[in-house]
Amino acid sequence: MYKEFETERILIRPTSERDAEFIYKLMNTPKFIKYIGDRDIKSVESAKDYIKTKMLPQLKRLGYSNYTIFRKSDHIKIGTCGLYDREGLDGIDLGFAFLPGYERKGYAFESANRLKQAAFEEFEIKEINAITSKENISSQRLLEKLGLEMAGTIKLPNEDDELLLYKIH
Repeated sequence: MYKEFETERILIRPTSERDAEFIYKLMNTPKFIKYIGDRDIKSVESAKDYIKTKMLPQLKRLGYSNYTIFRKSDHIKIGTCGLYDREGLDGIDLGFAFLPGYERKGYAFESANRLKQAAFEEFEIKEINAITSKENISSQRLLEKLGLEMAGTIKLPNEDDELLLYKIH
């Protein structure tokens, strides 16, 4: 029903409730909490609720949202990448997060690049934004490798930290 994507090494499919255990694990990694934020996911059940209330409504409304990334070789869930309609940000936000054992292997670039392509070509999005903390140098480098350019800083609603804002048309 919703679009799925693939690259040479990975499968990209919309996150569903059956991914709750993985989402719980990912959202509680130290880097996720440090750089993306504590989403207060304290159980697999609360991860399932988060998927139902935060991810699936956007998927149903826009046709895209959060995607779970699988390695083709063994179908292991390794991360997430998505196109988000985020409160306080004009336009669509490209975001990604991977389990520590799958970072620095090119999977984030591969998935984000494929979703960037889909955003422009299939979802007819005109501009993509991305936000990252000033301390998250690896995320900044990845966004630049994807062709996004720093456009300034932004504070999201109910957040204290000023974030770096990147854009691509």
